[in-house]
Amino acid sequence: MRIAVAGGTGTVGSRVVEVARERGHETVVLARSTGVDLVTGEGLAPALAGADVVIDAANVTTTSGAVAERFFTTTSRQLLAAEAEAGVRHHVLLSIVGIDRVPLAYYGAKLAQERVVEQGPVPWTILRATQFHEFAGQMGRQLRIAGVQLAPHARTRPIAAREVGEHLVALAEQAPGGRVRELAGPREEDLAEMIRGLVRARGQRGPVLAVRLPIAGMAEMRAGGMLPTGDAVLGRQTFAEWLAAGH
Repeated sequence: MRIAVAGGTGTVGSRVVEVARERGHETVVLARSTGVDLVTGEGLAPALAGADVVIDAANVTTTSGAVAERFFTTTSRQLLAAEAEAGVRHHVLLSIVGIDRVPLAYYGAKLAQERVVEQGPVPWTILRATQFHEFAGQMGRQLRIAGVQLAPHARTRPIAAREVGEHLVALAEQAPGGRVRELAGPREEDLAEMIRGLVRARGQRGPVLAVRLPIAGMAEMRAGGMLPTGDAVLGRQTFAEWLAAGH
């Protein structure tokens, strides 16, 4: 099978490429580094020639909801139009658990992206996954001030990016399934304790202060808005195991 991976150089996309190749699939990375611009569509047509499935794990780093929504909806429309022209028969989108319950602008942008895929011309599968183990480090970097590490309380079930990649490839190997069961980590964690564990494992100095941040979305996260609902598929590697592996 020929699988094209949008965002194939990112945290999850690179794992998708790795897993797909291990399983004997031919892969095409859709990224600027390979001559493909997902926003303008430049390079998409030749890259998708002969592709059977597209897995979209592309991401954008921004705090602006407008920027995020423009990116996700534009890239999805470009992909779907090019896929329809190339005869691609399956579009697999990676999304996020809780985007309809946690009022963050970025999550609203992902919801808009889901709608574009659902209304598009290519049969689709949407997988919502929980935050990755790397989430603790991403949050921690934003909240380290003058040597003091702030660690917000939030309920989460972090999952290994490699396992998300495995699941996406498995879905790509199947027929389009629409909205499939959510994917989550094996156990619930407190984000504050994850950040504390990461800071200590990396030998960083200074106090770590667990806090209840009074910002949009945090109350919902503390209440479990990022946790899966219903019968989710659970991963294997815990956050502690991920840390012990030297990340």
